[in-house]
Amino acid sequence: MNNIEIYTKAYCPFCHRAKAVLDSKGLQYKEIDVYGDNKLMDEMINRSKRRTVPQIFIDGKHIGGSDDLMRIKQTGELDKLLAEKAELTA
Repeated sequence: MNNIEIYTKAYCPFCHRAKAVLDSKGLQYKEIDVYGDNKLMDEMINRSKRRTVPQIFIDGKHIGGSDDLMRIKQTGELDKLLAEKAELTA
């Protein structure tokens, strides 16, 4: 199983879109809501080098934001990335 983390804010439409993509693939993920939590926001910035949400990590690899997730979904890179972990644990 892949370790997927997504930094979000509840009111963010891009976060909702990214979570919908993950949900459509039946993926489980850890949602980290950074709204009003400076410590979590700093953690997200330190990991991603970005200040916007969402920020998505799959198995520790920074994917980027919603647009980045959509791009790798469309190119098939997302399925390849998810399959790599499945092959290693099989």
